[in-house]
Amino acid sequence: MSKPNENSVKEWMLIVDKKPLSGSLNMAVDDFLFRSLSSESQTYLRFYRWERPTVSLGYSQDILKVVDVEYCQKQGIDIVRRMTGGKLVLHHKEVTYSLCSSDKETFTSTLAESYRLISQALMRGFEKMGLKSYLADAPPDSYVRGNLPCFSYPARDEIEVEGKKIVGSAQKRAGSKFIQHGSIPLEEDAGFLGPVSFLKKEASKGRMISLSQALGKKVSFDWTVEHLTSAISEFFKVSFKPKVFDAEEKEIILKIKEERYANKDWTYSIRPDPINQRG
Repeated sequence: MSKPNENSVKEWMLIVDKKPLSGSLNMAVDDFLFRSLSSESQTYLRFYRWERPTVSLGYSQDILKVVDVEYCQKQGIDIVRRMTGGKLVLHHKEVTYSLCSSDKETFTSTLAESYRLISQALMRGFEKMGLKSYLADAPPDSYVRGNLPCFSYPARDEIEVEGKKIVGSAQKRAGSKFIQHGSIPLEEDAGFLGPVSFLKKEASKGRMISLSQALGKKVSFDWTVEHLTSAISEFFKVSFKPKVFDAEEKEIILKIKEERYANKDWTYSIRPDPINQRG
């Protein structure tokens, strides 16, 4: 695997939200971190959970084409729209990560290379857990152009275990700064994915795998985050400093939540195809 500059140890800010949050609040926190990046080299790594099953849409997806809204409402499943591109993800029993950075030296200025580096760091985490993983090739054109959910196929440089997708990630870039976040299922989705996404059950069979399935044992959020944090620290040669939001930052986050991610206009409107995004 290729590695970033090994001559110096940088300090990244680390946020581990052990308490599950609503979908709109999770998205608002990630949005705030991305907005708060300065022109100087700065990186935030965050791990978090969801208080109930939540569907997240890619930035430009048509909600009526990819989500059974009525089913979600009846089942108490939240729906949010991400700031990143990519396809529908059902967040449930999982570890979600986000990495926001303006560090051009570590990640270069290209979307594809930063995506690949993050995947390689996550792979080191899976190696620590006892899993052999590898980077996927490009998916079929039908998947790229269609409305299948994120975990139907791995995108290029996403991570597979035993021929099945184990991480779904999406990225947004603006100039020298970017945010990438991704879903790492800890357990199966309890059968929600098919109904929420109009996906026939047999269509997604065998294309995704949870961490517990891959390891043959049930694993926890804390255990998974510990291994991933250690691996990311080693791979990028960085140390971590805990980040705690102050009162002013929390107020800004809540404002972003209400204006964007808890706003039906943001969630239900059709938006133009994103630029400098992938997923």
